[in-house]
Amino acid sequence: MHSYFEIKICETHFKGKLYFCDMNRLRKLLLPFSIVYGSVLALRNLFYDKGWFESKSYAAPIICIGNLSIGGTGKSPMIEYLISFLKEDYKVAVLSRGYKRKTNGFREVIINSTAEDVGDEPLQFKRKFPEITVVVCADRQEGIEKIRIKADVILLDDAFQHRKVSASTNVLLTTFNDLYVHDMILPAGNLRESKRGAKRADLVMVTKCPEKHSYAKLQEIQYILNLRTEQKIYFSKISYDEYIYGISETLPLNYLLDKNFTLVTGIASPKPLVEFLKQNQFNFEHKKFPDHHYFSNSEIKNLKEKEIILTTEKDFVRLQPRLNKFAIYYLPIKIAILKSQENFFKEYIVNEIENFSTKN
Repeated sequence: MHSYFEIKICETHFKGKLYFCDMNRLRKLLLPFSIVYGSVLALRNLFYDKGWFESKSYAAPIICIGNLSIGGTGKSPMIEYLISFLKEDYKVAVLSRGYKRKTNGFREVIINSTAEDVGDEPLQFKRKFPEITVVVCADRQEGIEKIRIKADVILLDDAFQHRKVSASTNVLLTTFNDLYVHDMILPAGNLRESKRGAKRADLVMVTKCPEKHSYAKLQEIQYILNLRTEQKIYFSKISYDEYIYGISETLPLNYLLDKNFTLVTGIASPKPLVEFLKQNQFNFEHKKFPDHHYFSNSEIKNLKEKEIILTTEKDFVRLQPRLNKFAIYYLPIKIAILKSQENFFKEYIVNEIENFSTKN
């Protein structure tokens, strides 16, 4: 997989065609910068490991969901999966930084919040699970202090590198087709830190497994990751809803089978969704934008001319208020733990919470 920086530097548009320069050559050019950046990160992690930088612990179970790469591993579906079964027995709170929001400081997310104020993913969590507490705060310590009396368990969204907080359980995500062990540190690769950072994980979840996979392949991945004995590993896949949802109506996904529609994505990795729709014989035009993209007025004007728009749940919270268009729908996705592991995974998470509560 090419790094974000490789794509940005190498893309050249000429007469409607897209050309790429020699990626291997560019990786070599960027490698010195990765070495410098990686050395700084390694020193930072060493200071935290030795206790020279303070990492604060709390008298509350805190589950951190994160990754080593810059995105696209399925953190949001993972958080929603955890919420879906934990909320039955615990008061759940989600703390996110609210990426690309236009506000600062601590904010509690309410149903009527906007993506500009709190970020698209926190707003998505709150609207899907209105009974839980969702807050945004770039300073995770401040955020935890303000919500811990409201929650039995706190889920930290994308905080694996936020080492000022010591979570009771660290969940690390990596994708089936793009394992962190095969990648390099930015800018030559897509890793936020060295693959050695995986040693801090209590649990590794391999996401986006294909529908058809062999047990031997899962064993191979487990061997490649070379986790410590005490680290758990689970596998999951993406599952798509059978319905699409608009502002005031719900329709079967098959409603779009005989329609020409526009797929609009502003997520890190739209490829699985595109492939799913193509495999199911849908006819659509794909408008691809960067992750968490805030649409310009000209882009909104262009999209208003489309007859039917299908988008992701995350993009819907940003698009729908500005499009003011009836025929815009989103297709939810969720994580499905491989059936043989699902009960074991849930039991592990609950035991982590209960054991922490007993100790404290």
